[in-house]
Amino acid sequence: MDHQRYENLTSLFEVVSSLERKWANEWNQKNHLGFSKSHILLLELLSKEGPKRPSVIAERLKVTTGGVTVLTTKLINSGFIEKTQSSSDRRSSQIAITPEGEKILDESRSHVSEMVNSMFGMLTNEEIKTLHTIFEKCLLNNK
Repeated sequence: MDHQRYENLTSLFEVVSSLERKWANEWNQKNHLGFSKSHILLLELLSKEGPKRPSVIAERLKVTTGGVTVLTTKLINSGFIEKTQSSSDRRSSQIAITPEGEKILDESRSHVSEMVNSMFGMLTNEEIKTLHTIFEKCLLNNK
């Protein structure tokens, strides 16, 4: 790798890391629900796609199955998700969102929308699509 490319990639890494820290700080300061971004992403996944096995959740959220256990424990204890047996395989469990989970997800959507708009609102739709394409490419290349 040539020196200029290395410098550019290092600078990009620093910017992306700073953006993630900024987003996490803003989330933590304004988060009145008491859930992490991962909790909300899990609720969103279940709301959009229905019940999922823990292994599928782990793959989709890019966490370990142990991470799924940590995420789901708080949400189960709060009554926002439930663990059920799969109808097709009784040995397998599935995680499903509850009506209360849907309500808390609705509450979080305005908060998330406000955060996303404050961080990315200045971008055009084309710039957002380009960023999405680039980040997806980076994620897929690291598998």
